[in-house]
Amino acid sequence: MKFICQRADLIKSINIALRAVSPRTTMPILSCILVQAFDNGIFFQTNDMELCMETKLAGTVIEQGVIAIDAKLFSEIARKLPEEEVILSTNERNQILIVSGTARLNIPGQDGDEFPVMPEVRREDGILISQYTLKNVINQTIFCTLPQDNNLMLTGELLEVRGDQFRLVALDGHRIAIRRTLLHDETNPKSVIVPGKALSELSKILTGEVGDLVTIFITTNHIVFQLEDTLMISTLISGKYFAVDKMVSSDHETMVVVNRQKLIGCIDRAALFVRENDKKPIIFDITDNVMNLSIDSPIGAFSEDLSIAKEGRDLLIGFNPKLIIEALKAVEEEEVTLYFINAKSPCSIRDLEETYTYLVLPVNFTR
Repeated sequence: MKFICQRADLIKSINIALRAVSPRTTMPILSCILVQAFDNGIFFQTNDMELCMETKLAGTVIEQGVIAIDAKLFSEIARKLPEEEVILSTNERNQILIVSGTARLNIPGQDGDEFPVMPEVRREDGILISQYTLKNVINQTIFCTLPQDNNLMLTGELLEVRGDQFRLVALDGHRIAIRRTLLHDETNPKSVIVPGKALSELSKILTGEVGDLVTIFITTNHIVFQLEDTLMISTLISGKYFAVDKMVSSDHETMVVVNRQKLIGCIDRAALFVRENDKKPIIFDITDNVMNLSIDSPIGAFSEDLSIAKEGRDLLIGFNPKLIIEALKAVEEEEVTLYFINAKSPCSIRDLEETYTYLVLPVNFTR
């Protein structure tokens, strides 16, 4: 194998491929990037047996071949190469020579035939969506998933398509995040549970540009995200998702409209008095035109008044500061509307069109 590429392109492709490299594995080959040089281009492939990534490297193939290279070492070498053209070649003993400017590096490779084959997934009935939109809805919901849990549903997100309506739903037992957006075209109904890890890694490689598109393909066991030069395949979580629509109610006894940034700033200041593993809630005391936020902890006390517009009953309710501030930071509007039923029921943060809905459970407290 032999090919020539630019250092910046090499680093970009390695960084994408690293998204599907397992940091801990009993199969050494899975710690590698499979490098394939063919007539139609140079491809980097990684696979952790749940998530697969393939990305195309811009470059010129001089001699075709396949080799597996330790991903961590390959990444460190690429970042420290001179800002010059890179030539990578291999020999019959799987030894790799990397030349850039006056630098020459020799490292061992592994037989590419040992690398697991990427699953063959039919790509039909695709869902076309802007990378900007998809990146946003992922980032605005992913914080409501758990990295690990015995209940796999809590580690993933519900992805639903109905006509031209696209929806992502996540919950972690204490809160719910729902984001809706419109698609370019109508498509057949779909409902699958996507691992949160896959969505998190995907969001890091999406460009965030409105004009860049991604096509999503869904089968019984897999979901495929097709970008211009990158293909990502993830296994799906099997089972039936929670009946979220039954948990979300439009009923309320109190409605509060408040400046979002001022509320976030207030909660941030209150959180200074909460230490890790401390269950002290921030208390919302809602009265006409004023919402007082306070916290009383072993390291100090905090109190601040915010101007609000209120409809309905006065209310005294407590929240975990971290849970409610993450929901507020996922909203983009200058003002937010908070809906309450009572001190024991979730607070709902949503807009009139319900393009976003966040539910946060309250915390019991004594005064």
